[in-house]
Amino acid sequence: MENSRSDALIQWAAEQFPRACFVLYEQMLPQDPFGRVMQQHFRQLSSALLSLALYPDRSAQQQRFLQKGWTECSVMDMNEFFTCCTPEDEQQRMQALEPFDEYEEWHLKCSHYFVLTASKGMEPSWTPLSSSMTGPRGGGPIRTAGSVPAAACAAQTGTLGLRRYGHRSVLIRPNVILTTGGFGQEGGQHCRMRSFHVLAEHAGCWKAGCWREEDPDRRWDGRLYHTVSCLSSSLALVVGGRTSPARAGLGMLWLKFPDTCSALDPGDITVELVSLQPAAEPAVRRWRHSTTEVMFRGERYLFVYGGRSAEKPVLGDWHFLHIPGLACTVVPVGGPVPESRHSHSACSWGGGVLIAGGLGAAEQPLGSIFFLRELEHGFGWQAVETHPALIPRYSHTAHVHEGRLLLVGGVWLHSPEVPGLTIIDLTTGLCLDYTIDVEHLEWPLMVHNHSSVFLPDEKELLLIGGGGNCFSFGTHLNPEPVSLNLSNILTKQG
Repeated sequence: MENSRSDALIQWAAEQFPRACFVLYEQMLPQDPFGRVMQQHFRQLSSALLSLALYPDRSAQQQRFLQKGWTECSVMDMNEFFTCCTPEDEQQRMQALEPFDEYEEWHLKCSHYFVLTASKGMEPSWTPLSSSMTGPRGGGPIRTAGSVPAAACAAQTGTLGLRRYGHRSVLIRPNVILTTGGFGQEGGQHCRMRSFHVLAEHAGCWKAGCWREEDPDRRWDGRLYHTVSCLSSSLALVVGGRTSPARAGLGMLWLKFPDTCSALDPGDITVELVSLQPAAEPAVRRWRHSTTEVMFRGERYLFVYGGRSAEKPVLGDWHFLHIPGLACTVVPVGGPVPESRHSHSACSWGGGVLIAGGLGAAEQPLGSIFFLRELEHGFGWQAVETHPALIPRYSHTAHVHEGRLLLVGGVWLHSPEVPGLTIIDLTTGLCLDYTIDVEHLEWPLMVHNHSSVFLPDEKELLLIGGGGNCFSFGTHLNPEPVSLNLSNILTKQG
């Protein structure tokens, strides 16, 4: 409906009925990346959302009804409605209907829809969405310390294979990036990606190349939400992942590449699938987890933490895989145990591991940071306090640079703004948020389900892939890698 007609209807109802309640379910937040995808979807259906420009958020809709004659008005987005107004047993029933793994798209869609109730003539004043309800409430604008300009990666042809999500990207050489797995676009179709992708920088220009194993017995199995750890100059280890939420026991996979690979011609860099380890170990039968290299008594380990499995929607256990044998080793761990989580971030730091954010057992984003610190006889969990407090988030990526933790993108529910870049000083606890300036990008940048690679010498952050498959609006993917130049920010903070 045109705004003039819908406004007239709202006012007519308020004037016509002395005692009434008006319930409205509509869209909001049109200008962020997901909002732009949402608008495009409805335009393609020849059903444009005509009220979004004038009434873009909850506050505007609330004032709309109060100014048209209604005496009480309350608004909730659908994330709040699901948490506050849906009985817990009904939530559990719905969540158990079938395997589900599209958390990002579920939360993003629910944050772009609201339910509004307006009333008049009720004594006492009444509305179904009472302000006394408790639950996670949407916050106001985030106080940002500045912005970081985003630029499309200056790459030659071949980046089409990077239109994917749920993948992993690792630096296997200086300025040589290997990307594996995920779901995306290949051969004009949406599918689980079976090709490896190499992105290399030489003389200021990124070149791209793809490689695919033709031997059907040694092909990549199309897994998503796995991890990749580069253990030597020619060997990387893939741990866990899933093809579908019902098939997650994919085990460990070795990837081998030549010692002499360089950035001169990524098309010449081949990746060999060496061997597939059995999936009997509970350490590897998971996805949306993290694997991080740690040192203990001079020995190298991979610390496998969290995630989810086909049996459990969220895991809070951990395992130490001794390198190079990759056998699980018992290492004592003390201190306050973090809440179970998946879709978190993990970084090596100071011989231990920094765990940040994630989605908890209640399917709510977490705002905690823990440091797994090496001690004389094992490790100990230690909470990391920040000021201001870290906004709860998940599906982000993270890096550590010179004592600062960089959190990139993700999904959060406590602000109408989109997560950008958060930098935490690990010495002082100072937490600063920066927006990502997308003015020069021609598409809505999705900074979730992505991967990122930090180039410390250039102080450059490369965002690769990202997006998702929304059950309502279809698949949306970032078409090109994006570069964030952090030199000004990191120099100032230093």
